[in-house]
Amino acid sequence: MILTNVNAMTLYFPARSHPLPAMTAIESAITCALYPPRLELGAQLTREQLLASMRSTMSLHQGGPVWLFAYGSLIWRPECTAVERMRGRVHGYHRGLYLWSHEHRGTPELPGLVFGLDRGGSCSGFAYRLPEENLEDSLFALWQREMPVPSYRPHWLTCRLEDGNRVQALGFVLERHLPSYAGNLPDHVLSQVFESACGRYGTTRDYVEQTIHALRSHAMPDRNLEARLKRCRSALDQATASRL
Repeated sequence: MILTNVNAMTLYFPARSHPLPAMTAIESAITCALYPPRLELGAQLTREQLLASMRSTMSLHQGGPVWLFAYGSLIWRPECTAVERMRGRVHGYHRGLYLWSHEHRGTPELPGLVFGLDRGGSCSGFAYRLPEENLEDSLFALWQREMPVPSYRPHWLTCRLEDGNRVQALGFVLERHLPSYAGNLPDHVLSQVFESACGRYGTTRDYVEQTIHALRSHAMPDRNLEARLKRCRSALDQATASRL
């Protein structure tokens, strides 16, 4: 049985109705214009906070099978066993390399970037139907991976599967008011991240390349992302040649 603890959520997910200090947006713009940025992403969430977030999210599930929408590394490095996997698309959100990473793909000194779902457009990916057996253990492992610090908002998305059916699928949506939100950085900053950032699971550049390869190999190419990587590779090659 999955319990609910909504009050605990307020410990680390500020209510949207509370205005942020006026300097937040200005500081964010300045930080993102330079690399590496100086960021304070906050303390890692405790086990109790992760469980509170997970159970609060699950209390909003409408019943039936639990689906997970994968749009980044979960496509090529799944966290949970799935009993079914289908290509799918969600509308109202797009995939963006908009989240600073101090652990998985970077460090506090040289932050990396990872994907998140941001408002607008649509996003293709995979929908995984999770097994009912040991569901809470599977979900907690997912929360540990995706939510080491309060960067995402777990959200139930309407996902259209490749067979035409629609399902309610769990996705991790970006919170623009948090300091971990990088937004759509200019190519020269992204090139610096590709050149410098490396975390526990490798470089940001490798992470992006593997995601691009996985999407294209399953006939879901992200051409905007491919174009950005191509431009940044060219800029890095030119910078390397100029130093020789």
